[in-house]
Amino acid sequence: MAGQGSAGNVIAALASFFIPGLGQLLQARLLAAILPFLLAALLWLVLLGWIVHLWSILSAATWKP
Repeated sequence: MAGQGSAGNVIAALASFFIPGLGQLLQARLLAAILPFLLAALLWLVLLGWIVHLWSILSAATWKP
């Protein structure tokens, strides 16, 4: 992927929109993918998972290799 603003990052951000951490997984960042997925899953139980979900989207969209 070419970097911030590239088509790859846009696709990763869209993937993270649907499943937190999926965009990071597409960028081959395994630990960065597992962390938001687990945090969002735990925090959705107390209705705060949307914070981690948004963080996951922004992280995938602004990542620079």
